[in-house]
Amino acid sequence: MVTVLLLVWTHFIGDFVFQTDEVARAKGRSNWALLSHTFTYIATFSLLGWVIPITTDWIILNMALHGVTDYVTSRAKTRLWREDETHLFFVVVGIDQAIHISTLLLTYQWMFGKIVF
Repeated sequence: MVTVLLLVWTHFIGDFVFQTDEVARAKGRSNWALLSHTFTYIATFSLLGWVIPITTDWIILNMALHGVTDYVTSRAKTRLWREDETHLFFVVVGIDQAIHISTLLLTYQWMFGKIVF
């Protein structure tokens, strides 16, 4: 259970706390902003290696999966916000977070053979 909590909280810090306003606004239309966010996000996980076993392969896989997920969801959120579709905007935020958390837990279990629940 500690591993799950560490993955979730590290995700929160990397995906929200370390993301600047500028990047948050731009990543839905700029691949450079998205790439910047993805590197910042995954750098946060690099620090987690001091606490739980993670590998460079796991970090690279999750960087790619996070980037692909955000590529789709950030563009959807940008459009929905612009069109004043507040409810659907937050539905996509929820879907985005559910995908990220699921990805982290499933890849951890797959690559390390440990059930994290």
